[in-house]
Amino acid sequence: MALVSLAAVVAAARSGRVVAFATDTVPAVAVRAEERSLLYGLKGRSPDKPLILMAAHVLDLEPFVLLHEEPRRVVERYWPGAVTVVLPATPLGCTLNPGQDTLGVRIPNHGGAIALLQQTGPLLTTSANRSGTPPLVALAAIAQQFPGIWVWDGPQGGSGLPSTVVAWTKAGWQILRQGQVPWIEI
Repeated sequence: MALVSLAAVVAAARSGRVVAFATDTVPAVAVRAEERSLLYGLKGRSPDKPLILMAAHVLDLEPFVLLHEEPRRVVERYWPGAVTVVLPATPLGCTLNPGQDTLGVRIPNHGGAIALLQQTGPLLTTSANRSGTPPLVALAAIAQQFPGIWVWDGPQGGSGLPSTVVAWTKAGWQILRQGQVPWIEI
């Protein structure tokens, strides 16, 4: 599929197809939750590796994760932005990454990604690349490598660096990946 409009990408995502779009970090490939197996097949990704739920607003994520006082302070400080927060999942959230009792969630600081997510609702995401290779940063390269997906020819502008990933545990915050944003615990 060539680069397409926002309306085409929204329609494709709503109908269960894989879509790609720019974020504030690296471009994402994304699907509705019930189509997550498409991402694993597309990337050659092991199904035991969790996906991230990306949304336009924190209220969109509340059905999926337990957002208690401490995690809420962190997301208020770092979102929208390039920090993925791994939180205890609700029963609904546990269905998104079978076998996991946590879920990584993020709200990007990218107007285009937010505009898309406002129209599709939360999407399961991962970086746009074959598993084990560096993320693709150009939307045209994504369309070329993955000709069957719908790539939004929208705003570019990602940093090219991955998000910082932190997990809320019983012992406090744990850095799982230091990425674009320096982690400073509140």
